[in-house]
Amino acid sequence: MTDALVLGIESTCDETGVALVRGCALLADRTATSMDEHSRYGGIIPEIASRAHLESFLPTLSCALDEAGVTLEQVDAIAVAAGPGLVGSLTVGICAAKTLASTLGRPLYGVNHVIGHLAVDTLAHGPLPEHFIGLVVSGGHSNLLEIRDIATDVRELGGTLDDAAGEAFDKVGRLLGLPYPGGPHVDRLAREGSREAVRFPRGLAAGKDKERHRHDFSFSGLKTAVARYVEGAEERGEQIDARDVCAGFSEAVNDSLTAKAVQAAIDSGAGVIVVGGGFSANSRLRELLAERAEAAGVRVRIPPLRFCTDNGAQIAAMGAALVRAGVAPSDWDFSPDSAMPLTQTSMVGGAPAR
Repeated sequence: MTDALVLGIESTCDETGVALVRGCALLADRTATSMDEHSRYGGIIPEIASRAHLESFLPTLSCALDEAGVTLEQVDAIAVAAGPGLVGSLTVGICAAKTLASTLGRPLYGVNHVIGHLAVDTLAHGPLPEHFIGLVVSGGHSNLLEIRDIATDVRELGGTLDDAAGEAFDKVGRLLGLPYPGGPHVDRLAREGSREAVRFPRGLAAGKDKERHRHDFSFSGLKTAVARYVEGAEERGEQIDARDVCAGFSEAVNDSLTAKAVQAAIDSGAGVIVVGGGFSANSRLRELLAERAEAAGVRVRIPPLRFCTDNGAQIAAMGAALVRAGVAPSDWDFSPDSAMPLTQTSMVGGAPAR
């Protein structure tokens, strides 16, 4: 069913997303967020997120159907995020998806939310290349994937050994007293500061680590270096320019991400990098990756900003890819997998669909 109408449901964290996709065309994409409810705590509170999904799902579904101008009976398949994510939040979405699929008698696909961050690019730029490098960058993931078929052939080249890029940005934002989530604020201040004023270390970039961890990242030490710089300046009574600190920190993170992504594209012979995840909205990442990729003769595809954060469109796009590839629907007994491997594109009786 190349033109199947797929309903996608996203509920991995604090966004309740519902979207409808036909082929590579997005018909509707609606999202409700509980971010404001978490901001006063400085982080996501799982129980609050789960309750918000329960309250938001039916209104969000109704709005998406109205926007697309279709009814539930016209849906051909249902896709839902099965992981990675918060177990409670995932459970709400999965229960809703199973109820709909059972009532309508439609096939159900429990899909990998992270791979969906790459699949959503089809809705902006058309079919994906036959062979490409996927750079997934978000609050919980910083990974390099080699992909020959997003539905059936995903291989992990490397990933972060500690903090993810988005996580590191949020922690530095907290360190500097910025509002939660800190990432966007650090990015904004970084654009105003000097990248040369403060040079922070690049993780896994020297000696044996450079080759042993050719496609891996490490940002925990960088975060510590920022903390020590700030503490040292305060002890000496020096004025800290948060803009320069953010600029130096941002450059260190994005230097590592872009250099290794381009190197992976060269090593694999893929020639194309597709970027996905919340951190792909980072302005310096986009700028630096474009520069380095062009110099290396590598093409870059990054979805528009509206597709960077968690959304139903990425789940529907992933479901549509599985339908096109003829992957078997998921068995009804699958459960949320908070640590779903990135090489597992969907749930088929609890086993990877490869």
